[in-house]
Amino acid sequence: MKIAIGLEYSGAAYFGWQTQPHATSIQSIVETALSEVADEPVSVICAGRTDAGVHALQQVIHLESGKQREAKAWVFGGNVHLPMDISLLWAKPVSDEFHARFSATERRYRYLILNRPTRPGILGKLITWEYRPLDVELMNKAAACLIGEHDFSSFRDSQCQAKSPVRTVKRLEIRRMNNCIALDIAANAFLHHMVRNIAGVLMAIGAGKEPVTWAQQVLESQDRRLGGVTAPPDGLYLKSIEYPEHFGIPSLGGSDWPVML
Repeated sequence: MKIAIGLEYSGAAYFGWQTQPHATSIQSIVETALSEVADEPVSVICAGRTDAGVHALQQVIHLESGKQREAKAWVFGGNVHLPMDISLLWAKPVSDEFHARFSATERRYRYLILNRPTRPGILGKLITWEYRPLDVELMNKAAACLIGEHDFSSFRDSQCQAKSPVRTVKRLEIRRMNNCIALDIAANAFLHHMVRNIAGVLMAIGAGKEPVTWAQQVLESQDRRLGGVTAPPDGLYLKSIEYPEHFGIPSLGGSDWPVML
């Protein structure tokens, strides 16, 4: 059987999604838990690898197993063996053609910023703190040039292994609620550190450090060295993964979780 599973997690205590030989990863912990349910070794494939410190509201994975298990057994049985900062949300059988990564048509991220003079005492590694006042209107004006299909070389990490830097950003919007700012971005796929580099550029513009036109200049330069500081991972959430309807994969695309404080 091929099973698709949705999960959420806080990445604060982990060195990213992908299994690593000398560091604790989310993938290795999830595979160990699901192997207990299957009573055999299980390996999983995810929709998008999140970096160290990055969180997920809905990551999607798939696995193949020769063991027959009900959907709720994968979820509740798996959660018994998982730490409190990782939780399986749902599970469902899928056709052989389904692939968590390659069947995805859109990925959505949210970047949360606490914008006030004093650092957070409660949210800690769950939000990025920016003490300089940010002008959301300026940030949205600057973001407009990044929507559409572009070469995002200036916004990719120097170690990015993607074959092409071309990506299509379908939506990029920044909004404020009290002292919290949310940057929502949707694209067909993302480059390594792409969202955090975009956030870094827009925050510099919002703080008045750079003009609105700087985002366009960085994009056209196709040179990462001109792109400024990479924003911290703390406030970054993989929000949802979208798939063709016939797969029947649940979506959190319209959700406002986590609540903007």
